[in-house]
Amino acid sequence: MKKRRILLKVGSNTLTKETDNISRGKIEDIASQIAKLQDTCEFVIVSSGAIAVAKQFVKLESKQKDVFVKQALASIGQPHLIRIYQEIFREYGLLTSQCLLSYSDFEREQSRTNIVNTINVLVANNYIPIINENDTVATDEIKFGDNDKLGALTASLLKADLFIIATNTSGIYTKESLENGTPKTIEVVEDFEELAKQVVSSKSSHGSGGMQSKIEAASVTKKANIETWIVNGLEDNFMLNAMDNKVPFTKIK
Repeated sequence: MKKRRILLKVGSNTLTKETDNISRGKIEDIASQIAKLQDTCEFVIVSSGAIAVAKQFVKLESKQKDVFVKQALASIGQPHLIRIYQEIFREYGLLTSQCLLSYSDFEREQSRTNIVNTINVLVANNYIPIINENDTVATDEIKFGDNDKLGALTASLLKADLFIIATNTSGIYTKESLENGTPKTIEVVEDFEELAKQVVSSKSSHGSGGMQSKIEAASVTKKANIETWIVNGLEDNFMLNAMDNKVPFTKIK
């Protein structure tokens, strides 16, 4: 039986549960869901959080521009982030690997082919690739929006069956409901043009994304005929609950 290929993108806000520290409990929650789904689904994860992890350990002194400090923090935090994933996933019998990508990799035919081939080998051997942007060389992600686009490009390249963006809201809310202070989730999006009108610009506290970058990401996966779900990753069992329609989330077809 062919497994359903899911690309899960986890933002910094989800991984920290909106605190200043990476939440081991959240990574356990992700691992336990993947363990329950592994007979029917295969996973590739795009994970932010390197900078957030580093901030737990160090305070860098620098007269350099903010972006260089962030790149240095990413370099310190990335090995720690992968180590936390490895330790926790191993407890659930799951194997992990690290892939660092930059946007330029998607522009070159040869690198695209290499990414696909490498990740297919990993997945076929039950390794879960954990992808992050290669922050020490790239400034795009730090400026660009919390890996949303990286997740969408990767999902498209790997021909994922489903792209799940775990964020800190229960999907996309209607503009009107936000203005009234009673957030109401847009559950299914058929008309993409209409969706753009609903966006209220709000950045997340750690992440560099916000809803705009999620919608831009979904437009990339839509072109590749991949369904995108925007779910509240702060809740436990967020993927399982979305699959069972137990929680409100946004489905972009």
